[in-house]
Amino acid sequence: MRAAVMEDQARPLAVRELRTADPGPHEVVVRLSASGVCHTDLHMLTGDLHVPVPAVLGHEGSGVVERVGAAVERVRRGDRVVTAAAGSCGRCFYCVRAEPHNCDEIAVRVTTPRFLGEGGVKLQGLAGLGTFAELMTVHESSVVPVRTDLPAAQLALVGCGVVTGVGAVVNTARVEPGMTVAVVGCGGVGQSAVQAAVLAGAACVVAVDPVERKRASATRVGASVALAPHEGLAAEVADLTEGRGVDVAIEAVGSAATITTAWELTRRGGTVVVVGAAAPAERVSLSADDIIHSRKTLKGSIFAGGDAQKLIPLIVRLAEAGRFDLASMVTRTIRLEEVGTAFADMRQGRVTRSVIVYGDGDGGPNGQEGGAR
Repeated sequence: MRAAVMEDQARPLAVRELRTADPGPHEVVVRLSASGVCHTDLHMLTGDLHVPVPAVLGHEGSGVVERVGAAVERVRRGDRVVTAAAGSCGRCFYCVRAEPHNCDEIAVRVTTPRFLGEGGVKLQGLAGLGTFAELMTVHESSVVPVRTDLPAAQLALVGCGVVTGVGAVVNTARVEPGMTVAVVGCGGVGQSAVQAAVLAGAACVVAVDPVERKRASATRVGASVALAPHEGLAAEVADLTEGRGVDVAIEAVGSAATITTAWELTRRGGTVVVVGAAAPAERVSLSADDIIHSRKTLKGSIFAGGDAQKLIPLIVRLAEAGRFDLASMVTRTIRLEEVGTAFADMRQGRVTRSVIVYGDGDGGPNGQEGGAR
């Protein structure tokens, strides 16, 4: 089967013939139908974030279970599934306290190599997945079964960008009806956060992004107002919130500048949630005096900020009911060989998401059919 392989950070991804490992007792083999191309993949490619090379990138996908290990209980052969990057164990200190996103075993599960290259070389899949491949072997906790006719290209986005943005709002920030919310950065994660805030009953949702196309998209999915960053932004947002600033700010970019912006837009005693993937070297400077006297809370959010196994099916049901817009986030569909153009478009801010579609399908529910063996 074919996969787009990162052989080192200095070169474009190369499409290679690989084998996927036979499934262990708690592992499954998934034939991918579609895979989103996420900013985290770009961070790996540029070296801002690290994964051992060679590696198969991609961690946002949908597909069909093709094989199951002897002890698998969560899914069956033939199930449609969405990826879940944080496969939790259900037994550790964090899992028994309803914090599966903090599970002790995540680090082990996401670094286990399950692809085999020429000469028996082992390759790791990003986040324990590797959705830039026609087939992947993963732990059963890294996929979520869904019964739906939603197109595969839309469904793929739920596995990372969508569940990340929604989780930041409902699990980490715990937005309640009547609250005011700012979302800084309106890519896939940000647009998902905007929609989640609207569904949670926010009275005002302010979207912030320098790209006009993304501001327009944020407005279409429910933002009350969409603003470009500028020197007087905090004052403008204060005017929209009776002089206070927002109750909650969601930062969905991953830079010191945008984290600082989110902090400045938030009212005294409010909450700032950082969900954008930042490079380890990125440093944020905050006044110690401001931390004390503003009484603001700063939180990080990752892996949906909670139980993705529960949140993903909920998002799918909302999308089926027409209450959550996945279609608008799929800017274009591409073939595996075109993944390099997806990164170029991402760098230029031309897309919300490019989605790789496998086989002979168009990203519909049967897009997995006809794929290479």
